[in-house]
Amino acid sequence: MSKELLFINELVMGKLRNLYDELVVHTNEVSSVMIKIVNNDIALQHAQTLYTISLYLVKNRRTFVLESSTSNVGELLRLVEGLRDYAGMIQESELYAPLPEPKPYKPLDNLVDEKVVAYISNPTQLCELLINSAINEGAQRTSGTLKLSISSKALTTSNGFEGFERGSEVVAYLRAFRGDCSGHWAYGSRFLDPRSLEEVGRKAAQYSAVAKDSANVSPGRYDVILSPLVVGNLMELIASMASAFYVLSGFSIFMNREVGDRVASEDLTLADVPRDILLGSSTAFDDEGVETYDKEIIGRGVLKTLLHNSKTASRLGVKSTGNAGWISPRPWNISLMTGDAELEEMINEVRNGLLITNNWYTRLHNYVEGVFSTVSRDAVLYIRDGVVVGNAGRVRIADNLNKLLNNIVMIGREQYLIKWWEVTTPSKVPYLLVKDVNITRPFD
Repeated sequence: MSKELLFINELVMGKLRNLYDELVVHTNEVSSVMIKIVNNDIALQHAQTLYTISLYLVKNRRTFVLESSTSNVGELLRLVEGLRDYAGMIQESELYAPLPEPKPYKPLDNLVDEKVVAYISNPTQLCELLINSAINEGAQRTSGTLKLSISSKALTTSNGFEGFERGSEVVAYLRAFRGDCSGHWAYGSRFLDPRSLEEVGRKAAQYSAVAKDSANVSPGRYDVILSPLVVGNLMELIASMASAFYVLSGFSIFMNREVGDRVASEDLTLADVPRDILLGSSTAFDDEGVETYDKEIIGRGVLKTLLHNSKTASRLGVKSTGNAGWISPRPWNISLMTGDAELEEMINEVRNGLLITNNWYTRLHNYVEGVFSTVSRDAVLYIRDGVVVGNAGRVRIADNLNKLLNNIVMIGREQYLIKWWEVTTPSKVPYLLVKDVNITRPFD
């Protein structure tokens, strides 16, 4: 497979090398199967192989970025060959920097789990595992998704870099229903772990049953426990705002901060970990051919680094962090360092508060100030004097990211591997207890 993708890259490179000053060809092949579960049955099983060719082109400091999901390379070449005629109509890039000189990189080993390879042609048994683990825990019905994939990528640059990687991934999430109550859990990794799939069903079912009685919760400020699903969603947002492109563009809470400033509770350490092979976006090189490395974004509450490609690094006078993104640097994988608290200890600490198990519709209302809102989904447990007393129903967090980061008072001792549609960056995250969080109702 490496020879096939690299051959496609060389074919494209040969056709376009003399038309552009700089050129990067990035080819992906993803073979996957996605299974949808509805009412305890497999409702849909869809298998496909998708080819994607992405191009970065430079002519007279003018840049083009194209992507096409196609197996027809000739059609793509005809489109790209005509682009040079439009180069004069485009302004020079304000963030232009030449491609970095190619250097050797240390490959990542063992990115392919043979269990994923074995199950990708017949994943029914895994779906039954998800469903049965929830039913055995008392769920009445379940719905969710399981996806297995094998992906290959090849990167070739006009100044001599060539890289290839192949890896597997499994993503599973399930909602479990008991009466009018629902719970949700998710899992994402390069490796297929049946125990983790069982945990997805089990925890979803447990949250659907833990608070059958309704609890009337008025808008106000509460101490809030955030589950790993919610933590993954919010930490993905914060890590993405560490992209130097978003800082330079004015779409980041770090816009008016400097590296070395305290931005969070001293207990919080948030890192980008592209070399953690458990997580599905692990990679040895970025989209410019720069070797990746693990790095703290926030360390013990202090802003340690922004995420850079060669362009933002050149503008700010630093080195690339191996996070390209031809336009915007981004985190590869996210890891939030654990604390020493069990979930039960967090619940015992809460006098008047909530455990929010899941969320969606996260929106930024002011990027620089960090004003945001997010709506709960599935079980929201009301806690009084250290005891769960009922299900609060749907609520909204309407607060400030800067305040949230500084009001973290307890961190769980266990990390969970999370990926689903509200956490698209693979994440290793624990539970968090945050004090004094503003809670409203979604329709207030």
